[in-house]
Amino acid sequence: MQFAVEWHDRLGSTNAYLKDYFAHGGLISTGSIVVAREQTAGRGRQERRWVSVPDANLCFSLFVETDADVIAVPSLTMAVALAVTDMLNSMRIPAAPKWPNDVLVGDQKICGILSERVDRAQSPSAGIIVGIGLNVNMSTEEASAIDRPATSMLIESGQAHDLSKTLERLFSPLEHWIAEWQNGGFPAIRQSWTEKAGPIGKPLSVHDGETRKSGSLAGFGEHGELLLQTTNGLETIWSGDVS
Repeated sequence: MQFAVEWHDRLGSTNAYLKDYFAHGGLISTGSIVVAREQTAGRGRQERRWVSVPDANLCFSLFVETDADVIAVPSLTMAVALAVTDMLNSMRIPAAPKWPNDVLVGDQKICGILSERVDRAQSPSAGIIVGIGLNVNMSTEEASAIDRPATSMLIESGQAHDLSKTLERLFSPLEHWIAEWQNGGFPAIRQSWTEKAGPIGKPLSVHDGETRKSGSLAGFGEHGELLLQTTNGLETIWSGDVS
């Protein structure tokens, strides 16, 4: 995979920028990346705002050309989470993926991922835009202002990191895990995901709106859905916040 990177000083949302560019017929290929040094309208799941202080976080969107169905989108998110996890672990930051779209250090979020499938009208062109927000140089004070436990590469390593070089360090693991996903979908990454996000049998509570379900992790389905063993039997969970 060849990565083509386009840097911007300031954008509302890198995902929205790429979606608009794609929708208006812009030439875009697998590996195209848009990065913003400051993102003013970033968002995560359930429309949560993603805080981005100028030059502190790595906020970018990656385009993957694919005709995969919408049901495959979550598993690409999970493949990218594995890539971020590998990169952080290579820097001795003990990260692990969290279903469905986060990377944690301990119980603190260091990265969030939001993927969206896009189609171009009257054209066979289609793909998935993967938005990634990685806390790179977020300070302890900035992290404490977030309504959920958060951390950063700076906090964990004790040193600041260059955003461009951090992005480049992600290229190799991104290329590897996206290729695995392209060749075999979620089944191709399931074992690694389960090993890193497990273990099987771990007690879990899943919140989705007003609904809460508790049980233990039974594994993951063919498309990355969470399998929860409850007192009522095995339940399939497609979305929600896990604790």
